[in-house]
Amino acid sequence: MNLFLSTLASARRGNFLTKDPLREQRGIFRQLLAKAAATRFGKDHGFRAFAGLPFEKAYAEYRKKVPVRTYRQFWDEYFGRFFVKGDGNRSLLLENVTWPGKIPFFCETSGTTAPTKYIPFSTEMFAANKRAALDLTACYLADNRQGRLFSGKLLYMTGNTALSDLGPGVKSGDMSAITLCKRPFYLKPFIEPSPGISALPWEEKLDSLARKLLSDRNIRGISGVPPWILLLLKRCTEYGGKPLPELLPNLELIIHGGTSMTPYRKEFEQLFGIMQPNFLELLPSSEAFMAFQRFGEEYMRFTPYYGVFFEFVPMEELDDRGIPKADAEAVPLEGIETGRRYAVILSTCAGLWRYHIGDTIRFVSRSPLFIEFTGRDRFLDRFEEKVTQSEVEEAVASLNRLDGVKINEFMVGPDIAERRHLWVLAMEDCGRPDPAELAMRLDNALRTMNADYATFRFQQRIHPPCVIPVGRDVIYRWSKEIRGKLGGQSKIPHIDPTLDGEMIQSLIRYLQTAPSKNAAVT
Repeated sequence: MNLFLSTLASARRGNFLTKDPLREQRGIFRQLLAKAAATRFGKDHGFRAFAGLPFEKAYAEYRKKVPVRTYRQFWDEYFGRFFVKGDGNRSLLLENVTWPGKIPFFCETSGTTAPTKYIPFSTEMFAANKRAALDLTACYLADNRQGRLFSGKLLYMTGNTALSDLGPGVKSGDMSAITLCKRPFYLKPFIEPSPGISALPWEEKLDSLARKLLSDRNIRGISGVPPWILLLLKRCTEYGGKPLPELLPNLELIIHGGTSMTPYRKEFEQLFGIMQPNFLELLPSSEAFMAFQRFGEEYMRFTPYYGVFFEFVPMEELDDRGIPKADAEAVPLEGIETGRRYAVILSTCAGLWRYHIGDTIRFVSRSPLFIEFTGRDRFLDRFEEKVTQSEVEEAVASLNRLDGVKINEFMVGPDIAERRHLWVLAMEDCGRPDPAELAMRLDNALRTMNADYATFRFQQRIHPPCVIPVGRDVIYRWSKEIRGKLGGQSKIPHIDPTLDGEMIQSLIRYLQTAPSKNAAVT
């Protein structure tokens, strides 16, 4: 890294590390209220009357007058009336509705827990995300002086970059694709793939990315969701026929986020052996940038600096659907407790106000503000057992630590009639794992981690789980053919989010209709 770049990185890292999170949050809160006071939402909730008050008084009024809302409530009350769909065209024009001016972009989420969502993405949010990316990059470069990341390129695994029109001057698409399409001109020489490859259908894109990664030794980093990065790396080994360290000797960094790394960590370790690249975890979303990991640190740092005011609702305050009440006892950043799991509530510079995003975190320390991502606030809870996503993922990770077991992807959901959990495990054909043995180990792992589950199993209120091992790509094929979602930021829901297990049953039916193609690994 040259001296000029090193000096800039060190200066930016220093500025990042000296920020006061509480003071920054209070400043962002004031700015958001003042800017949105004249919007329809601001008028509906009386922003102008309390925007200039001291923080404690303004926040108390804000909590009193603005209820916690889900996406569906925002859509029904504010966004939906401006959405027009007909003759194959869609239109969504928000101007001075919940944020001043016209919203130029909408991020289409994968719809893991609801139909497709249109998340507003303002120019201010774009600028905030760019600051976050620069801070992350500066920290990495300054913390890892031996790194050669910026003597090469970063491969960015996005969704389809063919953005859709939603009206005059308005586009929609995958958030990562919007970011890639609108990246600053000075970053274009450092980013792969080309727009042509990014716009390909997922399977063709995966092949092209693998060939690009194998042929271009200047690619030193990969950014994406863990399961898709794994698919890419495995495709490289299939084409290259050698161990990954030999095929990708210059790969230095993997930036991952969007879903927990826990179930996939063993596979990464096995792919790279002793020549492990550096790994950095992010907590991004279509709604906000929340955290990133510094080189050499175990946990992500919470980053409350980028146009978002945060509140937190303790997990025990959520209802049995994982949703907080409109008047939930939320606390601002200064009120959090370490070791406690919280649902995250956002107010953003794109016009979301006290928005329940659906992600959960746990603060590990207050100084620095270290956090760990604990999954979606979805529970495996149809029998009142309240098993969390992080517990589910740790149970699967415990299987992946066994010899002869490689689980690439999975889903678990309720079998209501049999009062049990159905686990579909997509596995490498590296042995003949006994489904009964796997089920027993999953059962024991959850009993150890979750007292409610252990009690319910002891009382036989929940029967032993059922494990269905399938080929490694089966869940992805189901997601593509049945859900119409694969690749980019479209994540496989590890816990079936439907009320009665409709999603896991859809997957089971898919297995039954094409038994030869979806043969189990047994």
